[in-house]
Amino acid sequence: MKEISLIYDRIRWEEKALIQASRRIGLNPKLVDSKELYINTMEDPSKTRVKFGEAVIQRCISYFRGLHLTATLESMGLPVINSFNVSSICGNKLLTTLALIKAGVPSPKTFVAFTEEGAFKALENLGYPAVMKPVVGSWGRLIALIKDRDSAQGLIESRKEMKNALLQIYYFQEYVERPPRDIRIMVIGNEVIAASYRYSPQNDWRTNVARGGVSKPCSVTHELEELALKAAEAVGGGVLAVDCMESPSEILVHEVNSTVEFRGLCSATHVDIAKKIIDYAVGVARG
Repeated sequence: MKEISLIYDRIRWEEKALIQASRRIGLNPKLVDSKELYINTMEDPSKTRVKFGEAVIQRCISYFRGLHLTATLESMGLPVINSFNVSSICGNKLLTTLALIKAGVPSPKTFVAFTEEGAFKALENLGYPAVMKPVVGSWGRLIALIKDRDSAQGLIESRKEMKNALLQIYYFQEYVERPPRDIRIMVIGNEVIAASYRYSPQNDWRTNVARGGVSKPCSVTHELEELALKAAEAVGGGVLAVDCMESPSEILVHEVNSTVEFRGLCSATHVDIAKKIIDYAVGVARG
């Protein structure tokens, strides 16, 4: 059986599940702590394969660490799940939106601005309420519901004071009237694996499980399957979570996640997602 490695910066529930799934099929993955890792970029690629095997599952929580690790390993001929191109698109909400629009995937109306003045003009055209998100970020952090110009002014001024170049890119989406939930759909390769509703916790409009959201099973209809596969293809495919919202007129895709947390989806659906990811990685290793 081909050798694969799993690169991480923290062992969470998902990484434990992947390790256990590997061992159940007789695979002993190489476990690589990215915090202790260094790579000689001039090294013979054959030596790199001895260290990492024939394929790499990249599971770093740090987006930029994982992205640069992926670029380095791919340059040495190793296939990485997910690829640099997929990870770079999915890790940036604006790049994801542009990819979805190009592929004709229904998405929320989105405006982007690059200065404080432009941000206010964007909101005037988009209308209130609106949702402001950081272009890079996870777990619902720094996402804000902007109800009017006064709240916009406070939030935009706060962004300016943070002195973070990425936070000076103002990414706004329409506030979609929807049930207090969204839909997460897991796609691995060309297959939809499972789907769940993610319900908002009490006193919060965000549905992230990391913020206390609750997952419940969702039937994978033909419509959801087609939408999820189209969204996954738009960003390059791989092991992905497609997040959707039920608007009054249609289902909209608002995010595609590359380093997927799947504990909530597993608990809701009882699908062995870790096993399916390992099977996919073995297939990639075989070429």
